[in-house]
Amino acid sequence: MSTPLALVPPSAWQRALRQRSLVLGAALTLLLLLAAGLSLVWTPWSPYEIDLELKLLPPSDAHWLGTDAFGRDVASLLLVGARSSILVGLIAVSIGLLLGTALGLLAAARRGWVEELIMRLADFTFAFPAILSAIMLTAVFGAGIVNAIIAIGIFNIPTFARVTRASANAVWSRDYILAARACGRSRWAITWEHVLPNILPMLIVQATIQFAIAILAEAALSYLGLGTQPPQPSWGRMLSEAQTLMFEAPLLAIWPGLAIALAVLGLNLLGDGLRDWLDPRLARAR
Repeated sequence: MSTPLALVPPSAWQRALRQRSLVLGAALTLLLLLAAGLSLVWTPWSPYEIDLELKLLPPSDAHWLGTDAFGRDVASLLLVGARSSILVGLIAVSIGLLLGTALGLLAAARRGWVEELIMRLADFTFAFPAILSAIMLTAVFGAGIVNAIIAIGIFNIPTFARVTRASANAVWSRDYILAARACGRSRWAITWEHVLPNILPMLIVQATIQFAIAILAEAALSYLGLGTQPPQPSWGRMLSEAQTLMFEAPLLAIWPGLAIALAVLGLNLLGDGLRDWLDPRLARAR
């Protein structure tokens, strides 16, 4: 059974602090969350205010990271862009986590034709990556952040379904599950009381990895004009707007590219560190 964080013994926290990838990943992820949270209450300048007289200014005391081709403050755009990335990633991963986990648990509990049907549907969904799904949704409903979230969320469902089903099948083969079944416990009671708590750490790790993939997908969709729409700032669209100014103002592409790289790196390191922390056997095997 998994242990609530509040009841984790001190030795576990000490082991977590020794995990360099976990500490660095948590620090970068916390920085991303702080940037998004700060943008809700304060930004150096309005990210929506256009002033062409101030366009393409270099970094200064007034504009810490300079201004873009429309005279908007780049630092403010990055802060609000972090909020957009987190919003898309959080909702899309939640969709995949909830639906994918439910399908994976159902497949592991029922087995037979139910498991085969769910896995074949997962294989079919894998044929439509997030970008391709967004293009199809855009052709029907138009571009927008909602369609981007739906496309990324749909892509996450089969990933979580496969991870959940594989992890749950391993739990179902354990002796205490056989004992619970011998005592007359139903499959759904066993799934809720024993299977889900034991695979929860694996799902948390997978969620952090999918969060990083969702941020990359949102940036790619916004770069193509299929994701976050103007005037809402987005790291991907900042890259798209900067590509014609690479020689005149290369920093305009560097700042959002660096933000995306640090966010994805932090989440991947966090997932890797959580995996080692929640399963010390992996850390000892390295």
